[in-house]
Amino acid sequence: MVMDKLHHFVVLHCGSVPNTFSGEVVMDRQLNSRAHSGTQTGTQMRSIGGMLSWLVLTLLLHSQPLQAQSASVLSSPAPVTAAASFPQRPLTLVVPFPPGGGTDTTARLLAKRLSDNLGQQVLIDNKPGGGGVAGAVAVRNAPADGHTLFIGHVGTHAIDIHLHSKLGYDPVADFTPISSFMSFLSLLVVPANSPARNFAELVALAKSKPGGLSFASQGHGTAGHFLGEMMKTATGAPMVHIPMKGGAPAVAETVAGRTDLLFSSYISSGAFLREGKLRALAYAAPKRAPALPEVPTLVELGVRGVEFDQWFAVFAPARLPEALTRRLNEEVIKAVRHPELVAAIDRLGAEVITSSPEGLARLIAQDTVRYGEIVRRLGAKLD
Repeated sequence: MVMDKLHHFVVLHCGSVPNTFSGEVVMDRQLNSRAHSGTQTGTQMRSIGGMLSWLVLTLLLHSQPLQAQSASVLSSPAPVTAAASFPQRPLTLVVPFPPGGGTDTTARLLAKRLSDNLGQQVLIDNKPGGGGVAGAVAVRNAPADGHTLFIGHVGTHAIDIHLHSKLGYDPVADFTPISSFMSFLSLLVVPANSPARNFAELVALAKSKPGGLSFASQGHGTAGHFLGEMMKTATGAPMVHIPMKGGAPAVAETVAGRTDLLFSSYISSGAFLREGKLRALAYAAPKRAPALPEVPTLVELGVRGVEFDQWFAVFAPARLPEALTRRLNEEVIKAVRHPELVAAIDRLGAEVITSSPEGLARLIAQDTVRYGEIVRRLGAKLD
């Protein structure tokens, strides 16, 4: 009799009951229906609910099979409920760059679209430093409840781990991938007064000059550095690396003619291209971009292996529940594909890319191997 009432209580409050003979958790709809029918047994059960609650918990804690099975029953609805009620307060989107840059501008448009779709404000928190390291470290310790998101990129999640002996975070273990959202294409540019009018002439010029040509970059281990080294390998052109402290100084040196060439994003070099102070020779990308449709790709010119995908993506802290991960993936993709955001990304010379969480994880794994090999070959280290 007591076991019948205990059985009834578990079904009434949990919707299921452990079956200790089969080792599975099974649904007992018949008992559940009877519990809500107002029978005498149901009334008695409610009157002694406190005592039976204690008894159920005691049994769960002292019975390994029941404990494992009941944990599954009691916890499984929680992530679904959390995803359905999400968000419960304003969200924070951490951007690892200063305000005003291309990434920050795009992130603010993304935040606006997410705010409109979710019905909660999405606040931007700029945490520049270390090319993204400072922002990543700040997010890794945030609660895994979906209310803190991070704009990561190929550097923070595939390259920096090879450049730093003590990075301060694990790009895989400390984050939940949500979706990629944009990719910057790199342009090969030269000063306006360069005698090279196309890529073939640039390679010939490098091979004709004693010591070759100099190429600027945004710093050791950056896209410009990697692409310059890839070009040396692919063409045999002698070139000397001149690392700068960021994209703006690298562009300035090239505009002034103190370096011979640079691989740059359109965001950094676009204004100087429009003013005629730089000349674009090729895209280091698999396809042309709408911003400069007349500029060919290196692949079109017969040069392979000189590409760098500067992707950006949205991440959450590690151990985010599956249901919340799926919900955020859907919301990010919907926001990124809004015409306003697509147009803004196009104006930056970038392209919209979206992915599943699994697709983003595969991209990170692939690029970690690829760029790790390049870093080891170059012997590049930042500490």
